[in-house]
Amino acid sequence: MKVIRKVSVMQKVADKLREEGKSIGFVPTMGALHQGHLSLMERARKENDILIISIFVNPTQFGPGEDYRRYPRPFEKDRSLAKKKSVHIIFYPSVSEMYGKEYSTHIEVEKLSKRLCGLSRPGHFRGVASVVCKLFNIVKPHVAYFGQKDYQQLRVIKKMVEDLNMEVKIRECAIVREPDGLAISSRNSYLSSPEREEALSLYRALEHAKSLIKEGSSVSDVISEMERIIKREAHAKIDYIEIVDPFTLEEVKTIGPGKKVLVALAVWIGNTRLIDNMLVKRKRGQSHFLL
Repeated sequence: MKVIRKVSVMQKVADKLREEGKSIGFVPTMGALHQGHLSLMERARKENDILIISIFVNPTQFGPGEDYRRYPRPFEKDRSLAKKKSVHIIFYPSVSEMYGKEYSTHIEVEKLSKRLCGLSRPGHFRGVASVVCKLFNIVKPHVAYFGQKDYQQLRVIKKMVEDLNMEVKIRECAIVREPDGLAISSRNSYLSSPEREEALSLYRALEHAKSLIKEGSSVSDVISEMERIIKREAHAKIDYIEIVDPFTLEEVKTIGPGKKVLVALAVWIGNTRLIDNMLVKRKRGQSHFLL
C-alpha cells in the first residue's frame, strides 16, 4: 500500500493505471476511519481493480466555531485499517498542497446546498463540492463511493457530477449502524457515556417516524412525535427535523400512498452535532393526510 502526498504524483499514478486499463474505485474520507468507511472500501475493492482512498480534513467545509481544529486525525491507525482492507493507495495531502496561495475557485450546487444542513452551516456544501471536485480531478476514479448517512452531501455530489458532465459514477451505500441503531460517525467519539445513550434518541425517533408514515400519519404529527422523543433527553437540542423529497430535498406537505420520503434530522447532543436520516415509503391504499 502506497501513501501519496503530492497532487502531481497522484495524478501521474492515476493516469498510468487508466492507461493500463485498470478500473479505479475511490473512497474520499476525512480520516478517523470507522466501520462506515470500511464498508465503502469493501464494496469498492470488490467492484474495481484498484482501490484508492483519500484522507484529508478539508478546512473549507468547516464554519467559524466548528470542530476543524479538534477533528480526530489518527493517521497511523487509519493506515493500519486501510491496509487490512487491501487499499492500494492512500492519497494524504496537506492543506497547502490542496489549496495553494490565494486559492479562489469554488463550486456551489445551488438549491440543494441551501436546505437542511445548509441552513445552519452556510458555505459547508460549497466546501464539500469544491474539494470533491478537486479530488476527482486528482485521483481520476471511475467510481466513487459515498454513504447515505450524509444524504444531503450525496445528493449535492451527484448533482455536481451530472451538471458538470464528470466521467465518474457515484455509488451510494447504506448507512452503517451500531447494534443499538446509532449511525456510525467519527464525531461519536466526542460523546460522553451519558451523551452516547441520549444520542440513541435520533434512531428511536426515526424508527417511530417510519411506523407512523407507513400507517398514514400526517407530516405534522410525525414531526411532533419525533420532537417529543428527542426533547425527553436532557442534553439534546434539535437543529432541524424535516420530511423532504429524496431528490430535491424540498419539504413535503403530504405523503401520498406509495410515496417515498426522506426523514432527516440534525440534533445537538451536548456540544456534538449529529445527523441521521431514513428513507421511508408509505403503504399504498390509504387516504391522503394533509399537513
